[in-house]
Amino acid sequence: MKRPEIQFSNTSQERFKASALELYRYQYENNVIYRAYCDLIQRSPKEVQLFEDIPFLPISFFKSHQVVSADTAPQDMLTFKSSGTTETLKRSAHYVLDPELYIKSFKAGFAHAYGSHTDYRILALLPSYQEQSHSSLIYMVDHLMEEAKNGSRYITLEEDFDSLFEESQKTLLIGVTFALLDMAERFQKPLHNTVVMETGGMKGRRKELVRAEVHALLKKAFSIDTVHSEYGMTELLSQAYAKKEGKFECPPWMQIRIRETEDPFSYCQPTRTGAINVIDFANLNSCSFIATDDLGRRYEDGSFEVIGRFDHAETRGCNLMMA
Repeated sequence: MKRPEIQFSNTSQERFKASALELYRYQYENNVIYRAYCDLIQRSPKEVQLFEDIPFLPISFFKSHQVVSADTAPQDMLTFKSSGTTETLKRSAHYVLDPELYIKSFKAGFAHAYGSHTDYRILALLPSYQEQSHSSLIYMVDHLMEEAKNGSRYITLEEDFDSLFEESQKTLLIGVTFALLDMAERFQKPLHNTVVMETGGMKGRRKELVRAEVHALLKKAFSIDTVHSEYGMTELLSQAYAKKEGKFECPPWMQIRIRETEDPFSYCQPTRTGAINVIDFANLNSCSFIATDDLGRRYEDGSFEVIGRFDHAETRGCNLMMA
């Protein structure tokens, strides 16, 4: 079967469903792990005629198997790994056969939510991610900063923050949650013309807080009306962004479905809490249909909230705060 072409642009829901079915058939034919899983649960193409019947691969397979849609995977291919914790025995790995596909996805996804990244000066406060190799977040931020305005760079908690922020310069401050909270304790100053974006994650550095508590602390310290959030993970090549109160919106080539926690093949009605399934067309060369361990709820307009994780799910390196 011919490799599908991924369009990083707006599309109708009918077209999205048709593209998802085409991608499902392609990955069933070309991904040994996904095909074996589909056969095991009796969801081969013969049984999958509708968009709603497409099966989602449990995210844990990215820890135990090489999830690729190809006959063979190059030895020197780009590999992203989850940041992990001291309790983590094995890190998830995402093998990226076509890095340009990831670059197109994160640039188009950012533009969909915020406009061109080249309009921003990007300041990244990501100490824990910089300490580890194979981070998909660092790869994305590196590329965005390379093309953004002068002065874009990684910053540390030892910086003189007063000299970093100028009211006239449109700025994106993106940071892991515990580091942004550390910054807020040391630096209270209005951040005008600045988007403050948290990527989630305490990494054992701080007491876990609900998202509303974190955002309230940051809003007070920086005199801002809202804190933005990013929803991404090693196993996905697209990101969703929340511009207000933790309500995420996907780019057109990504969608969320909420499955019942007790029945992975049944789906929740809008606003009901369940487990998050993600469709990500950018995962063309791995698996585009991922059953995550995150809990959330979806709304009629396609936006969604993340409200925690399964009790049995291990804490992720970029773990999501309870909301």
